[in-house]
Amino acid sequence: MAKGEKKGKKPHKNKPTSKKYKMYKIDGDTIKRERSCPRCGAGVFLMKADNRLYCGKCHYTEFLKR
Repeated sequence: MAKGEKKGKKPHKNKPTSKKYKMYKIDGDTIKRERSCPRCGAGVFLMKADNRLYCGKCHYTEFLKR
């Protein structure tokens, strides 16, 4: 072992929280999904950018009208 090296456990790094819960809306007793990809299916959500919806899996893009 070289000088200055410490033994023991590594410090714990906190992981960022999952953003999958932001893709659902709760209205009373019903749960609604946000927009999903028409190519990939119901399990893949579209990312919302300022002027488009984008699928990170198959690169499907829908441009929004402003």
